[in-house]
Amino acid sequence: MTSTLPAPIDKLAIVVVTYKRQELLANLFDSMTELTATPWRIVIVDNENSRETEAMCTAFNERLANLWGIDTEQPDAQGGTDRVIYAPQLVNGGGAGGFSAGTKCAYDLGAQWFWVMDDDVLVIPEGIERLAKWTDRYDVIQGSRLDFDGGAFFWQYQLILSLGIPNPIAKWDLGPEGYRPMNQLCFEGGMFSRRVVDKIGLPDARFFIYGDDACYGYVASQHFPAAVVADVVLKRARAVSNWDIAGKRQLNSTSDTNRYYIMRNRGYLARYMQIYGDYHPVLFRLGNAATFCKEFIRLAAVDKCFKTGIPALRRGMKDARKIVKDPNWKPMPPMKDTE
Repeated sequence: MTSTLPAPIDKLAIVVVTYKRQELLANLFDSMTELTATPWRIVIVDNENSRETEAMCTAFNERLANLWGIDTEQPDAQGGTDRVIYAPQLVNGGGAGGFSAGTKCAYDLGAQWFWVMDDDVLVIPEGIERLAKWTDRYDVIQGSRLDFDGGAFFWQYQLILSLGIPNPIAKWDLGPEGYRPMNQLCFEGGMFSRRVVDKIGLPDARFFIYGDDACYGYVASQHFPAAVVADVVLKRARAVSNWDIAGKRQLNSTSDTNRYYIMRNRGYLARYMQIYGDYHPVLFRLGNAATFCKEFIRLAAVDKCFKTGIPALRRGMKDARKIVKDPNWKPMPPMKDTE
């Protein structure tokens, strides 16, 4: 039995990273059953390695077989036909490790496109078709999202290269053509082609959390056309405390762990920017200062935990300097010799 729904993107793998949020994952699964076009595979990376999540994936695979049929026309590289692939991780590698492992799993199965997301979102029924119309022009595509309350969610798609920070005044309106060029990516709904993975390798698991997606998009944009598009493909499903800025932008609540990695991972971004000639030490340090100030404002306006928050930021800055000076650091290798 084959699927009766269209598959407008060749061998599209949806890659989901989850960790101890089975209720949110179940909601995401429910939203996937409403898709009006089918993905080729759905890879669930479980950083918890939970029997409950494994059982959920088994049941979801059976549910999709009944709903979409078994895709016998396009088996994976191992000859399998399951729609849902459960990928448990022996060690919690954070979001960065999860997306790296999930991309590798989908790549080895033979995926041609990778649509990546966390477990706390819902897919829009027409999401795949909306992304498909851009695949003939772009290898890196960021669909738009709705916030948890149904309003528009603004994402800073433009990286100021001299400072290594998102452009805080980038236009939220994507214009009459419905897109703008971008030079970073978000793994909450971002999509990229196999050509990207061939050329620049897997997402860098060393980030652990935060900034791995932005850096991956930066590197990808050095080789391939990349765009953020106005078509809405996801809705965020988890409410987060935030501070609205001018009705469009917002500062969300975060943790001291995130604060540490926000600063530390700028060291990794600096190393990748060195490769492409975009790293300028003095200006990048100004970017570090701007990032620190932004996090200080977040502490003051949203989280109000200066006693632990400030030390976390300082530790991150100290470790970032070590990464920048590490003589043994190397970027992620390409998956295929594309020269």
